[in-house]
Parts: sequence; C-alpha cells; structure tokens
Amino acid sequence: MADLARRALLRGVGGIGAAGALAALTGCGVRPAYVTAADRTGPDRSARDRSVDFANWPLYIDVDDHDKQRRPTLDAFRRRTGISVTYNEEINDNDEFFGKISPALMNHQRTGRDLIVISDWMCARFVRLGWVQEMDRAAQPHVAKNLDPLLRTPHFDPGRKHSVPWQSGITGIAYNRRKLGREIRHTSDLWKDDLRGRVTLLAGLDEAFALLMQGDGVDITRWTADDFHRMIDRVRAQVHKGQIRRFTGNDYIKDLDSGDVLAAQAYSGDVIQLQADNPDIEFVVPEEGAELWAESLMIPNLADHKRNAERLIDYYYEPEVAADLAAWVNYVCPVPAARDVLASSKDKDRAALAEDPLVFPDDAMRRRLAIARDISPRERTAYAKEWDAIVGL
Repeated sequence: MADLARRALLRGVGGIGAAGALAALTGCGVRPAYVTAADRTGPDRSARDRSVDFANWPLYIDVDDHDKQRRPTLDAFRRRTGISVTYNEEINDNDEFFGKISPALMNHQRTGRDLIVISDWMCARFVRLGWVQEMDRAAQPHVAKNLDPLLRTPHFDPGRKHSVPWQSGITGIAYNRRKLGREIRHTSDLWKDDLRGRVTLLAGLDEAFALLMQGDGVDITRWTADDFHRMIDRVRAQVHKGQIRRFTGNDYIKDLDSGDVLAAQAYSGDVIQLQADNPDIEFVVPEEGAELWAESLMIPNLADHKRNAERLIDYYYEPEVAADLAAWVNYVCPVPAARDVLASSKDKDRAALAEDPLVFPDDAMRRRLAIARDISPRERTAYAKEWDAIVGL
C-alpha cells in the first residue's frame, strides 16, 4: 500500500504562481502561446521505436514488495506488447511542472515526454493553450467501455478527448467522530461553536472552493461570480470569528491524527491511510455534495510515441490492471469494473477494498459528487488575489 507521503506531493497549490505564468503567456488578450490543431502532431515513431516516456508523480504506481525499482503493471505491459516504458517520477507540483515544460510547448518543440499526469485544473490550461493532442478512442476500446460515467464530461474537456483520468478522488470533510462526539453531515456543521478553532481548510483555491460553494447549495458544474463572492464572504466571516484554525496543505493529516484539529477539509485518499492507524477518523461527503477530481493522463504536442502512449493508457483501463493499481494507490478508481475483480480476490485486504466507498463510491455517494467548472484565466487573477488575502499567502 502507498503511504501518506504521496498525497503531500500530489496536488500542487493552484495559486498565483501558475496564474502569473499563464498571464505572462496570454496577457493583453494576445495568445502567443496557443498552438493550433495543425501544429500539435509530428511524425510518430511508435512502430519502429517501441517505447514510451511516461512522467508521473512520486509514489503513484504499484511497486514490487521486494524490489522498489520494479513496477509490476508496467513490467506486464512490456512483456505483453514489447513496448518498454521509461517511467520518471518527476512531477512534484503542478505549477513547477508547468514551468518546466511550457517553454518547449509554447515554442512548438518536443518535451521529451509521451505521457504526463497532471491535476485536472491544470489539464484545463493545457487544453485551452492547445498543448496536448486529441486521443484516438478507436485505439482505446477499454477506455471507451470502462471509464466511470461520472468522469466522462469535465467542463474543460468535453468527452475527455484530450485527457483520461489516472486516478480520482473526493474533496470532502474528515473528522474525529469520537472526540467531536457527533456526526458531521453538512458543510455548515463546520461552523458550529463546538468546532471553533478546531477546523482547517485547504489553502489552495483550486482545491478548496468547490466544496465550500456546494455547502451553499451551488451547482459547481456552472458556478458564477456571485457564487464565488458569496463563498468568499462566508469564509472571511469564519476567519474573523476564529472558527478556522488555519489553512493547510497536506499537513492537516498530522493535525487530525494528533487531535489538535477535529475537522478538516480533506482528500479521500488520505483518510483511507489515516483510518488504518486511527479508526476514529471518518470521511464524509456532505449531503449538499462534494467535489470529484482527477489527475489525468495527457499526450503533449509532438510526442514521439503517441500510439504507444495511447496503448499504455488503454491497458490501464482493463479491469484487472485497474484493480492492481487501485489496490496499491487507494484512490477512487476510475474503472468501476475493477471492483468485481477485487471482490473476487482471495486476499482479504484486496477484497475489502471492493467494499470501501472511498475507492468505489456507492450509489448514494455518487449522487452527491460533481466535477467543478474550472476557474477561467480571466477569473483567476482576481479570484486568487481575494482568496490569498484571506488565507494569508
């Protein structure tokens, strides 16, 4: 099983850094960085060079129990197809990786990578800028068949033509049921007096805003400026009241575990790991709803091995392979059919994952999940400024 260190790396804060970088590229209404569809593809060397260069986050794939350098699912792919995978754990932050490869992409140059995994809010920028290629779904029958319907139509990429979820997750509320002495069922429960000074929220605007809007009954698939400002006013009032202890990165994990904090805006994948050591920690999708997000696979412009990359993506959408990955990373599996594979396992731990709603959300939970409309470039600078003034960044 993966450890909590992975979550600390997975979602870079979407604040001014990337917003500023994007503004520099697209300021004054000019789009010098935009790449037209005709300029996104190049000669594909897949047939004669049977390889793929795959950039991912650390600790985000299965590893062999006895040899941490081996990754069983990638090894099986190579044996089956003859395609070797150069796997680089080089993505530590969305903004940082954006800065690393943006010079090549804006200048119509190869990045040296055939496949990347970034958070969907960052994927939105790549799609807008024309920096990633449309995939050939005819060559990806398992994606077409097995991708979770909840993840098929994000606002930034209708029909998922340019992206395929690697793993998914939920931003909800984690709390210590025993120490709090009551249930949390609504986002508004965070503002009750018995939690004053014992609540944390996520510091990143992209990570935090959707759940807080949902608490006000907003449909986050089509939220408006009024919805945003109403959410900001509510959070500002709770800060002034002393309700919010602080805004956090992944260090909320430590606060929850120690009991310094009783309730926190949290990621579902973290809670699975926390519960192994502290069964008093619970995760809730509020009745008003919670955000479903993903980190997604994309093929950058001018990738040398596009067909091989598409084949690798499709391989991970075979239920048996998806089950192996889900058993290790413990996030929401984007392949619901993997549940039956795990349920039939003779290994008790693997079989138990099939019944975990934080890996395979049940029907009641699924009805309360939604993918948020992303923050547009025009909105981002002003909204990030307002949010950061509250958070204290």
